[in-house]
Amino acid sequence: MKRIDLPDPCVVMLIGASGSGKSTFAQQHFPASTVLSSDAFRAMVIDDENSLTVNEDAFDALHYVLRKRLTHMRLTVVDATHIQPESRAGLVRVARDNHLFVVAIVMDTALDVCLERNRERADRTLPDPVIRRHVQQVRRASPKRLRREGIRFAHHVRPDDVCEVVRSPLYANRKSEEGPFDIIGDVHGCFDELAVLIDALGYGRDGERVTSAPNGRRLFFVGDLVDRGPFTPKVLRLVMDAVDDGFALCVPGNHDTKLSKALKGAKVTARHGLQQSLDQLAECDGAFRARVVAFIDGLVSHLVVDGGRLVVAHAGMKQEYQGRSSGHVRAFALYGETTGESDEFGLPVRLNWAKDYRGEAAVVYGHTPTPHAEWLNDTICIDTGCVFGGRLSALRWPEREIVSVPAARVYAEPVKPLQTGDGRTAQQAADDVLDLADVLGKRRVQTRADGAVTVAAENNAAALEIMSRFAVDPRWMPYLPPTMSPCETSQADGWLERPEEAFSYFEKHGVTEVVCQEKHMGSRAVLVLARDGEAALERFGVADGRTGVVYTRTGRPFFGADAETELALLNRVRGAMDECGTWDSLQADWVCFDAELMPWSAKAQQLLQSQYGAVGSAADAGMTAVIDALAAAAERGVDLDGALERATEGAANAAAFRDAYWAYCWDVDSIEDFRLAPFHVLAAGNEAWFHQPHRRHLEVIDALCDVDTILHRTQRRFVELADPGQRAAAVEWWEELTASGGEGMVVKPASFTVRGTKGLVQPGVKVRGREYLRIIYGPDYTQPANLERLRRRGLGRKRSLARREYALGVEGLERFVEREALRRVHECVFGVLALESEPVDPRL
Repeated sequence: MKRIDLPDPCVVMLIGASGSGKSTFAQQHFPASTVLSSDAFRAMVIDDENSLTVNEDAFDALHYVLRKRLTHMRLTVVDATHIQPESRAGLVRVARDNHLFVVAIVMDTALDVCLERNRERADRTLPDPVIRRHVQQVRRASPKRLRREGIRFAHHVRPDDVCEVVRSPLYANRKSEEGPFDIIGDVHGCFDELAVLIDALGYGRDGERVTSAPNGRRLFFVGDLVDRGPFTPKVLRLVMDAVDDGFALCVPGNHDTKLSKALKGAKVTARHGLQQSLDQLAECDGAFRARVVAFIDGLVSHLVVDGGRLVVAHAGMKQEYQGRSSGHVRAFALYGETTGESDEFGLPVRLNWAKDYRGEAAVVYGHTPTPHAEWLNDTICIDTGCVFGGRLSALRWPEREIVSVPAARVYAEPVKPLQTGDGRTAQQAADDVLDLADVLGKRRVQTRADGAVTVAAENNAAALEIMSRFAVDPRWMPYLPPTMSPCETSQADGWLERPEEAFSYFEKHGVTEVVCQEKHMGSRAVLVLARDGEAALERFGVADGRTGVVYTRTGRPFFGADAETELALLNRVRGAMDECGTWDSLQADWVCFDAELMPWSAKAQQLLQSQYGAVGSAADAGMTAVIDALAAAAERGVDLDGALERATEGAANAAAFRDAYWAYCWDVDSIEDFRLAPFHVLAAGNEAWFHQPHRRHLEVIDALCDVDTILHRTQRRFVELADPGQRAAAVEWWEELTASGGEGMVVKPASFTVRGTKGLVQPGVKVRGREYLRIIYGPDYTQPANLERLRRRGLGRKRSLARREYALGVEGLERFVEREALRRVHECVFGVLALESEPVDPRL
C-alpha cells in the first residue's frame, strides 16, 4: 500500500494528463466538498466544462474559492491538469499567501492508458497529439523540479497503486495538548533563577532535572534559553530533559536558532551574548553539543494548544499566521515585525503587532524585555528581563496568574533601557484611541447571560454618532443600563398595570422570591467612582485629576458642562463611602452604581416645557373655555346630551395630568436640592455584582444613605411568591405608594440574574401607577374606550429588547472587571446604545 501523508490543511495539487485518473482519484480519497475542479468552474462560468475559452475566468473563480477555504484552514484539492510550471505557479502563490504547503500528487499514467480512456469519453475527445504532449510534460514534473517551484512535497501515483491518504495536523497544531501550563519567559542562561521559579511553581526537581509535575501541569518555554547568562548548558540540559520526559513543551527563540547555526559551523556574528554560550558549550562534550543542535532544529516556530485557546511563540503571532507554516511565519515567530529601520541604540524598530491583535486565542510570548508582564488585547509578553537584573516570570494557564522570582544580580547590561511607561498599563495606553472597525457593521456579540446578541449595522452607525459627539470619556464608561419592560396588561376595571401580573410572570418562570423596589421619578444616572487619583490611573488609565463621572443612560455627561455640580455629587458619595468604610468592606478602589437622580426637572426641563407643560397648559385653557361655553348654553336650555359632563371630566383629567408631572419637579439651587437614589451596586473592584442577591446590594446602599441627606433610600418589599399574604401586602403597599404620588415599583428576582428553561428571565418589570401612566398616555387614557385600546399593546418586542440590552450590559461589565481591552467592553456598550434605535413604542 502506498501511503500519502498530507499536512492538514494544505493545498493538494493533482497533476496529470487528461485521462490519467485525477478526478477518479479525488473522488475515491477526498470528500466532494474539498475538491475544486477546473471542469466544474468552467461549467459554472459558461455552462460548458470543456470550453477552454473561459479558462482565465474559471481559474479566477476557482482561486477565489480556494482563498476563502484556506482562510478558514480547510484542506483543498485542486483537480486540474497542472502540467506546465506556469499553470502551477498561481496555485503555489495562493498557498504561499496563506502560509500553507502545496502537496503535489502526480498521476504517472502510461500514454496508451490515457489515450484509451480519452477515446472512451463521450463528453470530451482531445486529439492524440495533445494527450502525448500532456504525458511528456507530466514526466518532467520530477520531485526536484517541483521543489524548485515551491511545492514542498510530491507523491507519484501509478494506476495499479493502492493508496492510503493520511491527513496529519500541521506541526504548529497541538490543540490536543490541553495543559494546564506554566509558561516561562526568556531564561537567557539564568539557571539559578529558573530553578527557584520551577520550585515555586511546585515541580519536583533533582538538580538539573525536573522529576515531577503538580496536578498534571507542564512547563512551557517561550525560547531564548541561551546567551548572556552564566549557565546556558545547565538551562539547555534541564529544558531538553524536561521535553524528552514529557514535563515540558518549548518553542525556539532567535538566540537559540543563531546558536544552532554557530554550532553547525555557519558564519554568524557572535554578539548579544552568543560568544558566552559558545565558550560555555565548548567545555561540554561533542555529543551534548550535537544534542543541542538537534533539539533546537526540531522545535516548531510556534504552538497552538489547549483546543486553540492558547498560542505560544517567542516573539508573538498574528491571528492570520496562527497554526500555519511558512518561512514568513517562522520569521515572525522568532523576530516579530520590524520596519527595517534601527533606533538610536542600533536595535530594530519593532511594530507593536499586539496593539492591533483581535484574535480569539490568547498569545503568550517573550523576546522584548519589559518591566512587568501585562496583558494587551489578550496577548502578554512574559520576558521580564531576568538577565538584565529584572525578574524571571511564568504565566500559569489557564489561571492567567503571574509567578515571578527576582534576578540574583545583573548578568548583562541592556543595550536599550527597559520602557517603564507613564503609570498606565499597556492595555490602557493602547486604548487611548479606539478603532471604528471594532464597533461598526453587523455584530454578533457573545454574552454569558443570554448567548449571542445580534446588533444590526445601521443601529451601530446610529450609536456611533451619539458616542463620538456627546458621550463621556469612554474609559469611564464600562456600562450602559438596559431598557425595562412593563408587566403584562391588567384586565382589572380601570387599570392598565397592576402588581398581580408581575408576580404571575415571575412565578411562571420559576422565580420563588422577588423584590419590589420603589420606582423613582427622576432621571437614570450611572455613577463610576474611583477612590482617589491613584485608583483612577490604575483602573481607568486616567491621569487628568478626574476621579469619577456621572452619565445618562445614553452615555452623555449628566450635568453637561457643569463639572462643579458633578464633582460635588461625586465627592458626597465618596465621602459617604469613606465614612462607612465601604471601600475596605468591598475590597475595592472603584465602584459603579445604577441610580435615579431627582428631581426629574433637573434633567428633563426641556421635555417638561415642550411636551408635558404644553399639553397641560393647552388642556387647561381649552377645557376652561369649553366648560364656560357649555354652561352658558345649558342655562339657555340647550340639550347638551352630556357634553358638559364630559367636558368637566376632561378638565379634571387635564388637572390630574398637570398635577402628576409637577409632583416630580422642584427648584434646584445647590447640591443640597438633589436626591440621589442608588438601587444597584453594578460592580466594585474585581467583581461585577449581577450574581449578588438584591439584599446585598441594598445593604451596601442603605448604609450610605444613612450618612448623607442627599442619598435617598429606595423603599422595598421582599415577597415570597408562594405566600398569598405577602403578595397581597405588596399590592397594598404599591396602591398606597402610587396614590400618594409615587411612580410605581419595579419587580425583580431577589437573586438578581435568573435563567429559566427558555433563556434569560426579565431582570425586572415595571408596574406604574395609574396617575403616572396619565403622563405617558395622555390625560384621558382612563376613559374605558381608551383603556380597552391600550390593553391591546404588544410587549414582545420591548421584552426582547430589555433582555438583550441587559445581557450586553452584564457582559460589558464582566469584561471590564476582567480587565479585557476597552474595545471588548465597548462592543457591549455600543450594542446597548445601538439597540435603543430599534423601533419600539417609547411609552412602554
